[in-house]
Amino acid sequence: MATVESYETKTGRRYRVRYRTPDRRQTDKRGFTTKRDAERFARTIEVSKDRGEWIDPADTRVTVGELGEWWIASRSSLKPSTLRTVESAWRVHVEPRWGPVPVSDVRFSAVEAWVAELAREKSPTTVKRAHGVLSSILASAVRDRRILANPAEGVSLPRKVAKAHVYLSHVQLHALAAASDRPALVLVLGYTGLRWGEAIGLRVKDVDTARRRIRVERNAVQITGARFEVGTPKSHKQRSVPYPAFLASLVAEQLEGKAEDDLLFPGRTGGFQPRPNLFTGDGGTRSWFTAALERAGLPKMTVHDLRHTAASLAVASGANVKAVQRMLGHASAAMTLDVYADLFDDDLEAVATSLDHAFSQTNVGRTWAECASGE
Repeated sequence: MATVESYETKTGRRYRVRYRTPDRRQTDKRGFTTKRDAERFARTIEVSKDRGEWIDPADTRVTVGELGEWWIASRSSLKPSTLRTVESAWRVHVEPRWGPVPVSDVRFSAVEAWVAELAREKSPTTVKRAHGVLSSILASAVRDRRILANPAEGVSLPRKVAKAHVYLSHVQLHALAAASDRPALVLVLGYTGLRWGEAIGLRVKDVDTARRRIRVERNAVQITGARFEVGTPKSHKQRSVPYPAFLASLVAEQLEGKAEDDLLFPGRTGGFQPRPNLFTGDGGTRSWFTAALERAGLPKMTVHDLRHTAASLAVASGANVKAVQRMLGHASAAMTLDVYADLFDDDLEAVATSLDHAFSQTNVGRTWAECASGE
């Protein structure tokens, strides 16, 4: 049972509360200016122990920054590209604001104000990522019994507006390939839906020319500059992707004179190709992809839009959602439908047409027609 004792200081009488922790350790909290405050604290200690909610005050003093460093270090299971964005969100947005703050001092209202301030300057994606990092760190503090509840939960976040996909036609895709100095790479991306990291990580031995199949087993992610990390594809799932017969000669050209472990689409220096952003970074020079878009007279797009193009061309050719899912390496057909729901609008029209046809062939249909004509 907690007890209250008085003691003298230079500034007058003070009170301390002596109590035992749930693991039977003797401790105390001192500095109360009134006996009433000390007794109130003693009562809360006993109630929290009875409810199993007691938290050691020393544990609450750990800062968000201290927990954050541990949290980042424990994200080893994340894909390199995901880890890079998480580390960036922590370093740029979370740590500067919350690093020095003890976890027990984080308040819902303060998190809400921080999110609102971020939302005025940053995109919804950036805001959600930064909030997610802070919330995950605080969730770890709850599991470690440093705080009772996560003060970042329930904060209203900005709504993310999905970016409209860019879909190229067959003619536009071939025009882009012809305008670039990497026609085989452009067409493979536009007809197979490979992610950029999957495409640049392909080796000669990953291509089965007899079956016109590409085996996707790894993903090369650019971390910084010329540094790449090679891992498994997204969702850690390997897959086999077909390519059309008219690409056979272009793919065969990429294979000529190379050993089995050589890269299928190597960069200028023989290593992995860096992702073609808007500019190369060398004096503001346009990337090869941007330059090809301009020469082909096509709208601005990213190399990832070639993946969307592959999905669009596959659906237009009659592929069902399950086939598109397998080609793209999505975790489920539901995910494919969520991402490319607009590509399956014609299927909805086909459903209505089929129902109408089936209805007209039934007795119900004939009876309804007779009633409508008054016969």
